Amino acid sequence: MTKRVAVIGECMLELQGEPFGAMTLGYGGDTFNTAVYLRRCGAAAGIEVAYATALGEDSLSAGLLERWRDQGIDTGLVRRVVDRMPGLYMIDVDASGERSFRYWRDSAAARCYFDARVTPLEAEAHGFDALYLSGITLAILPEAGRERLFALMAAMRERGALVVFDNNYRPRLWADRAVARGAFERAFELATTALVTADDHQALMGLPDIDAAIAQAKGLSAPEVLIKRGAAPTLVRAAGDKAWHEAPTQRVERVVDTTAAGDSFAGGYLARRLAGEGAVESAIHGNRVAARVIGHRGAIISAEAMGDLV
Repeated sequence: MTKRVAVIGECMLELQGEPFGAMTLGYGGDTFNTAVYLRRCGAAAGIEVAYATALGEDSLSAGLLERWRDQGIDTGLVRRVVDRMPGLYMIDVDASGERSFRYWRDSAAARCYFDARVTPLEAEAHGFDALYLSGITLAILPEAGRERLFALMAAMRERGALVVFDNNYRPRLWADRAVARGAFERAFELATTALVTADDHQALMGLPDIDAAIAQAKGLSAPEVLIKRGAAPTLVRAAGDKAWHEAPTQRVERVVDTTAAGDSFAGGYLARRLAGEGAVESAIHGNRVAARVIGHRGAIISAEAMGDLV
């Protein structure tokens, strides 16, 4: 049976290489990365993925749309905005695989998604079985846009859709941590599934250590909560189950690039969950996908590199 998932956020142009030297142009963004991995891992189960964002009318925007369709992503929820362009980021990766980013995104088209009276996502939401968004989705939207997204989350949850919130917290995208905390708390309350990266939760909530962050995350009201702890097993409380369980991670011999670790976990997890597998089994698969991704360079690895995981 076909399941349709709407993913909302921002996909940016991506530069990788040596500053003032050879560089390659790609694309990526946390929610878009998840959309690709969800589509790949879920295609055999009939899962369709549509990406909701705004792009410009320029050639780079047109190039992105073409490449998204090549990835199997439905672009029917994309708005085109005159006089706007995609955002841009550059990645620096150190010897251990950890990355740092430089962004040019303040006037990116994605920030204008909810400027329309009715967006494609709002108009078509009734046709989707699930909605996925992240803390970065919330960060790039103005307050009025966030309120409309919260209303959409509430409406979709009310009619029984899966509403998934991933807590990606990037302090530089928020002028005030208190505003960010308030937005995240709203999203957690409206979500049916909360994907929590423990160190992001610690930073957002101003908690003294990871143990305190995990303890607070365990108290979230979402019916299903997953707490990601790096190389340590993922903690899982499935909907309808009061107990916490562990989903083991997979050892990676050589970490090359951690850029999309959490994004690919989300894609792998949701693909299996929407296909009817249990929460722990789905999280184990998500960890397998993430382990494969961080062993390769770039946010979106080749489909051939993960053929045995789909």
